[in-house]
Amino acid sequence: MSDHREQAAGSMYHGRLELTWTNKDQALLWSEDGTYRWVLPADYRVAEVRLLHDAGQVGDVGPPARRAADNLLIRGDALNALTSLARIPEFQREYLGRVRLAYLDPPFNTQQAFDQYDDALEHSVWLTMMRDRLVQIKRLLREDGSVWVHLDDQEMAYCRVVMDEIFGRENFVATVAWQRRPDPRNTARHISTDHDYLIVFAKNIQDLKFHLLARTEEMDSAYANPDNDPRGPWRRSGITARNPYSLGVYPVTTPSGRVVPGPPHGTYWRFSAAKLKELDEDNRIYWGPDGRSGPYLKRFLTEVAQGRVTGSVWPPDEVGYVRNGKEEVRRLIGAVFATPKPEKLLYRIVTISTDPGDVVLDCFLGSGTTAAVAHKLGRRWVGVERSADTLATFAIPRMEKVVAGQDPGGITSAARWTGGGGFRILDVAPSMFAESRGAVVLADWAVNGELAEATAAQLGYEFRFDPPFCGSKGRLLLSVVDGLITSEVVELIAASLEPGERAVVCGTAVAVDADAALKAVSPGSRVRRIPASILADYRVATRRLFHTREARAVQANLDVNGSPAVSPPVESARP
Repeated sequence: MSDHREQAAGSMYHGRLELTWTNKDQALLWSEDGTYRWVLPADYRVAEVRLLHDAGQVGDVGPPARRAADNLLIRGDALNALTSLARIPEFQREYLGRVRLAYLDPPFNTQQAFDQYDDALEHSVWLTMMRDRLVQIKRLLREDGSVWVHLDDQEMAYCRVVMDEIFGRENFVATVAWQRRPDPRNTARHISTDHDYLIVFAKNIQDLKFHLLARTEEMDSAYANPDNDPRGPWRRSGITARNPYSLGVYPVTTPSGRVVPGPPHGTYWRFSAAKLKELDEDNRIYWGPDGRSGPYLKRFLTEVAQGRVTGSVWPPDEVGYVRNGKEEVRRLIGAVFATPKPEKLLYRIVTISTDPGDVVLDCFLGSGTTAAVAHKLGRRWVGVERSADTLATFAIPRMEKVVAGQDPGGITSAARWTGGGGFRILDVAPSMFAESRGAVVLADWAVNGELAEATAAQLGYEFRFDPPFCGSKGRLLLSVVDGLITSEVVELIAASLEPGERAVVCGTAVAVDADAALKAVSPGSRVRRIPASILADYRVATRRLFHTREARAVQANLDVNGSPAVSPPVESARP
């Protein structure tokens, strides 16, 4: 009867524990002015994969054909950049399932405005923004990788529940508390909040392995060698336990002849009488200075773990204060960043969770602390920052000095860093989509201009600009797109075909599933990559044009479209 009742009761349960919020079932589009907009998840712009354009390099980097393997500093929105890393084939090979550590220091949503960014998003917008980026980060993580999200009380509890949904509660590692300031603020109304949180999740908790911290002098000072044991310093350890053990109750005779009738009431000797005798003969049992004490095990310093497990409370004398981060940036750059983290904090995170050569990702790069620490410690890194002004003022100058060996502060001494290496600067391409009379269409810049005309000429099509097409051979139409051709892009183009028409869709990059997707909706149509001979000349010309416009804009304090510069500046749009 009881089994029947339990089964019946169990059948009443459904659903799962989750956090709900306004518009959770929708998606967000980030605009260049820093605002977000709700759209349906089926919107083409949500699934768009934007190209990553070369915008510069610093120090030693590899050949262009292997640019994805370099350290990368990406200008653009985090979600767009993460999607590009996971979907564009050349970057996918380097980063999909290969990131060992992702550290996120997002806006805390404190409802304040800082010089470098506005930290006042509506609560549901912030949650959706974080969820979508964390979903992409999970795809990029290695099986033994971890993600650390740095927050304060404003959103920490909510983010933890969102991460439970994405990564699974079983993959939660810990919540670390970092004391960020030395003393309580007397201006606090009730209680001074002096710490931040680091929410730590594993991709797969079974595969996660963190390194130990170095042992402290205080830990080692507990070991001594009063009996001059040749095995070195040791400390005594009790040999009783509360777990029942059938051979763990017996009298013990000390070297002085005193009989100990047994372990304390409710406990058991951890060793059998035979094992205790064996340990005593090996001089591993301590009986006190006069040989009358109950038995203790001698634990030798040489046999204990040569390190210590990281605790969940990080004191500032070990990882620094927030003011240390501000001072590091100010001394190196000569400008003040609102919320930098000290290099010692990132030093601990990087050293316990990665090995040299591993990939470290920070998609809210800010002043560049994560990139600086990862570089000095010999890790590969990817940093993403959407504010071009923040990159130009802080992160790029900082990393230039790190590469040149001209950064004496932070962890430089501890890491024995003297300079070297390099990184590439990449721009997230503008969206290939635009709105026209309430419908989402391909933007004119993506299907118009010299690239379309040159491709039509080389492939033998009569050039005829009728978006999204630019050429024809009878009923066979040509579409040329300056961007990554995905299944979503070809479906949009195929929707413009009339009965009996077919299309050849050419793009500057092509996703592996694009051709099959096009043939599924338009049999006889196909996808091609734009011929290299056209693409090389076109990229050189557009890059030269872009940099010329950019240089003139900087001199005139204008953006590249000729409009007055604003903060944060509008991202440059390539022709």
